[in-house]
Amino acid sequence: MDFGLVLQTDPPASRVVSLMQRAECNGFTHGWTFDSAVLWQEPFVIYSQILANTSTLKVGPMVTNPGTRTWEVTASTFATLNDMFGNRTVCGIGRGDSAMRVAGRKPNTLARISEAMKVIRALGRGEEADLGGTKIRFPWVGPGAELPVWMAAYGPKALRMTGEEADGFILQLADPYLTEYMIKAVRDAAVAAGRDPAEVTICVAAPAYVTEDDSPEALAHARDQCRWFGGMVGNHVADLVAKYGEHSAQVPGELTEYIKARQGYDYSHHGRSGNPDTAFVPDEIVDRFCLIGPPERHIEKLNALRELGVDQFAVYDMHDAQEATIDAYGTTVIPTVNG
Repeated sequence: MDFGLVLQTDPPASRVVSLMQRAECNGFTHGWTFDSAVLWQEPFVIYSQILANTSTLKVGPMVTNPGTRTWEVTASTFATLNDMFGNRTVCGIGRGDSAMRVAGRKPNTLARISEAMKVIRALGRGEEADLGGTKIRFPWVGPGAELPVWMAAYGPKALRMTGEEADGFILQLADPYLTEYMIKAVRDAAVAAGRDPAEVTICVAAPAYVTEDDSPEALAHARDQCRWFGGMVGNHVADLVAKYGEHSAQVPGELTEYIKARQGYDYSHHGRSGNPDTAFVPDEIVDRFCLIGPPERHIEKLNALRELGVDQFAVYDMHDAQEATIDAYGTTVIPTVNG
């Protein structure tokens, strides 16, 4: 199993670079960041520094979107980084929850994501792409260039499109039941589209908090540090409920039930521990969606996820134990999971 580290690009950028260096030294293979231009610093500028200060780490956004950047600019940025550092980027893409809403716009449609994925992937590989009726190609992209595009999804249409079109699937929660349900949906769609489902890389991303023991006090603190994640996922779930209804055969109740007490959401606290808008998230959801507790609990859950077909686990490291979590994974969790 590969392991990734997910950070927000809060200043100073030097700390983001330092944590990514630490992650590579501890056996992490991927470094991811949020991409929301109003809330955080520009990630692609920071990627250049991460790549320059690491050797093999692959980097990318979790996730960018096709609305805040024009597609040829996105593709050119990835292609330039790959030309400089050797095919070490992944384009994670989604609807643009925070990036679009904070700027006063609605998240992107699936149709727009589909078009953007095709254009960005093709241009990043040096191939010709149709940009709204105009055929373009980057003449400076050399042979062997690659740009995998991984799509974030929860709902039935997005899961189907991921299986049909994306190189990878990003699932932002670590509940085994929902992971199995959604991987099956993606793989079934891949098969129906005539693809080999094994060609779709499966990446589960969620907060991880390693405690010294499993005492009630330690677990309570870990839950409070990770409760923000249930609120972030809840934004996407609320969109699904609005579209498909509170009780729908198309969306499992195990995903939607917990947002009944959701009151609203202030993006100024997005993705941060102590987010006051996530008090509605119960402990059960934190335990299901995240990885908390001593190392053996993480190892047990990661082994279960791997058995379900997960290729990468990406650690959301937004809490008060960033270095400790990276080091615990490097010294105990990753070596044990990977034998």
